[in-house]
Amino acid sequence: MFKKTLVPVDGSETAWRALNNALEIGKKFESEILVVNVIQPYNNAALLAVPLDHATINQGNSELEKVGDKVLELAKEMVGSYPHKVEYDMEVGHPSERIIALSKKVEAHAIVLGSRGLSGIAEFFLGSVSSKVSQYATVPVLIVK
Repeated sequence: MFKKTLVPVDGSETAWRALNNALEIGKKFESEILVVNVIQPYNNAALLAVPLDHATINQGNSELEKVGDKVLELAKEMVGSYPHKVEYDMEVGHPSERIIALSKKVEAHAIVLGSRGLSGIAEFFLGSVSSKVSQYATVPVLIVK
């Protein structure tokens, strides 16, 4: 049942707990783990129509990619000597949409994610990533607090 598990990480404490839970479950089921970090790029709409020039937006997006790389590096350290296959991926877009699409693309059997991430006030108004993933995913979702 849990032969391939997708684990989104964003650097939050609950994401790290989710990764640890996925690794423990994975050891029991000999699961392949796909760790993904989703960066949501800046654009004028996301900044509530604050006008920024193209260079400023590109610089911000570049910084987000660097942070995403760091998060994946930390995940690799946490995974350590996990005895089964582990892959790492960075996606760009809205987190819940990318997580759901990626789970279908890689034919994941389950998604394990933290209940609260680092997304801030926008998610308060739009609904949390974990809530949307659990509502729209076509595979079992474990939400870790």
